[in-house]
Amino acid sequence: MKLHFELIESLSLPGHPQKPNEDALGVCANAACVFDGATPLSESLMPGPSDAQWIASFAARRLCAHAQSAEGNLGGWLRATAQDSENSFRALRKRAPRENYETPFASAVMAGLESGTLRVLWFGDCAALLRDSGGQFLLFGDTLDKRENERDRVEKLSRGNEPGPANNSGVREEFLPALRISRNFVNTGEEWLFAPDAACAAHAKSGEAEVTPGTAVLLASDGFLALMSDYGRYTPEQLYDAAQTDGLKKLGQELRAIELADSRGLAFPRFKSSDDATALLVRISE
Repeated sequence: MKLHFELIESLSLPGHPQKPNEDALGVCANAACVFDGATPLSESLMPGPSDAQWIASFAARRLCAHAQSAEGNLGGWLRATAQDSENSFRALRKRAPRENYETPFASAVMAGLESGTLRVLWFGDCAALLRDSGGQFLLFGDTLDKRENERDRVEKLSRGNEPGPANNSGVREEFLPALRISRNFVNTGEEWLFAPDAACAAHAKSGEAEVTPGTAVLLASDGFLALMSDYGRYTPEQLYDAAQTDGLKKLGQELRAIELADSRGLAFPRFKSSDDATALLVRISE
């Protein structure tokens, strides 16, 4: 019998109750995914609450739609999703971006099953955590390295800022010029994110693992993974185990409690008091 994904639990918490959740998740028999829209640094170009929410939700929805066709593989579904995103962006946007930082981008992690192999593709700081058929723990994604770089950037930009770097309602206005300069280099060299551009699909990073029925896979955005990468509450392997034993809801409560206690970002430097946090726990079944 062909292996497929079965949902165990999902969680998606907005970073701020009055702002759109710019994370999205999707799961079907053939694929599972989490997309994390990059914080907008300009006015919206697309209809809806935010361009980041649009690209995350559109991509998650279209990836699962292509996967449900039961034809092709994860790489092909990603290429089709990127092409769909480009077509929709060109058709619905108010105008073309004047600078790269106006383009909607998203980090992402996607998983698909090919015979007894789990294929994982990712952009940015989303990640997938699992144990393979031999019991070896694996982490697919660049979360740990990218979050360390982010902390360094926050500390540099916020040096001498008395209130602390974190802002409850979003990124502080004084940080935007530096962030826009950095965003202008995305998808122009080695650093690629998912974008409304068919070319981005060729730049996804990839990994694979041999799996057996019963294997659990945790896919998450960086806002959820902060429990390990930013706050040091868990190692990656401990977080994976806790997701199965304690559940995602409890971990989400723990995450927000840590952030509430350090709302200004003094103990844990960050741009926002709380980020959108999304996690998807699935089981591989026969």
